[in-house]
Amino acid sequence: MTTHYEAIVIGAGPGGYPCAIRLGQLGVKTLIIDKDNWGGVCLNVGCIPSKALITAGKRMEEIAHADVMGISVGTPTIDMGKLQEWKGSVVKKLTGGVATLLKGNGVDMLQGTAKVAAPGKVEVETAEGTQTFTADHIVLATGSSPIQIPGFAFADERVIDSTGALALTEVPKKLVVIGGGYIGLEMGSMYAKLGTEVHVVEMQDSVLPGFDIDCIRLIARKLKKSGVQTYLGAAAKGWEAIDGGVAVTIEQNGETKVLEADYVLVTVGRFPNTKNLGLEDLGVEMDGRFIKVDEQLKTNVPGLYAIGDVCGQPMLAHKATHEGEVVAEVIHGRDVAMDAKTVPAVVFTDPEIATAGLSEAEAKAKGAIKVGKVPFAAIGRALTTGDTDGFIKVIIDAETHLVLGVTIIGPHASDLISEAALAIEMSAEALDIGLTIHPHPTLGEGVMEAAKAALGEAVHIINR
Repeated sequence: MTTHYEAIVIGAGPGGYPCAIRLGQLGVKTLIIDKDNWGGVCLNVGCIPSKALITAGKRMEEIAHADVMGISVGTPTIDMGKLQEWKGSVVKKLTGGVATLLKGNGVDMLQGTAKVAAPGKVEVETAEGTQTFTADHIVLATGSSPIQIPGFAFADERVIDSTGALALTEVPKKLVVIGGGYIGLEMGSMYAKLGTEVHVVEMQDSVLPGFDIDCIRLIARKLKKSGVQTYLGAAAKGWEAIDGGVAVTIEQNGETKVLEADYVLVTVGRFPNTKNLGLEDLGVEMDGRFIKVDEQLKTNVPGLYAIGDVCGQPMLAHKATHEGEVVAEVIHGRDVAMDAKTVPAVVFTDPEIATAGLSEAEAKAKGAIKVGKVPFAAIGRALTTGDTDGFIKVIIDAETHLVLGVTIIGPHASDLISEAALAIEMSAEALDIGLTIHPHPTLGEGVMEAAKAALGEAVHIINR
């Protein structure tokens, strides 16, 4: 027997489940399928659990240095079992909430491995056997997986990906991280705060390649201060098991070095999950490793859509969520498209980094600009928290004063960047931010002050 739906969503991550919920809200008969857990990688083994552990590491550091405020509590210790238990409770609440929302909006749910067998036809391998469904619309939201590099297969328990790093029940004494991008630095910094000796191996000549150079310099200084050893322009060649751990061989500047550790964490990027979906047989057009879509997230196959990591950069959860909601509206028949001016990005290193719009270098390559830069050390609220590393940088068009981009590195950068994203989305000028009264004392005042600084009108720093 074949069951028909108006829409089938394959994948229940941050793109798929919001898509299905919105479809349900719009009265579209919908089935959502996932082979693992509701909420996908992000909620179960990615964004949420990683930020839980990163918060724990940050909290430990704050406690260790609370004596500067006259608070003495002794040397903090970590119970990794209890920390993992707490992290699990956070994940359980969120994934349970996703299931409740799907059911509450009338969405049917199925656990299994799905394949698009033909246009409008989906076959699902479940514990009970193969089930077949037909649909007017099929949405691919299958996400991505960690890239494996030669010689470092995840089959061995000592070679781990980010999922494995989030599941350790002990704090490693030593950890080698291959990849100095945002995932590697987030995980490496977190474990360094918990007491691990961390070594980061990066092939490029800097960590966080592609980011604002001022941010990179600050992060590099903070890593060094935290005791994290970085090896730039270095390649990981292989590893071998030693008593209770691993010995990783790297090559840097023509020299061979061996780094011993308890684990080696590989974080060199992610690859879209497009295999075994039946795309080749359907003749789905690809754009490199990604599924090619138009502004309504439609593929070249009628009735087939793709959202999230499988359809291109940036591979970020909030981009997938927005695309999922756009697709739901398109399926319902509304004339909408994916036309965001910016997709903000956040890196939960220490300090945090957040960006929206163009970087200073990108904007400068396009034409004349003005830049306003305010250090957190000039913001009263930052001083009261004892967390003053970093700055807020607002980049504007030199002639029109339109806000082109904002880069923030410092405390709560992840929370502050939303104002910047809204400003860019609304084509705001620097004065629109500068004339908006911001509450005092807050970190958000720094965004206002940086916008004014770009115009030469800041009052809490010397204007350049």
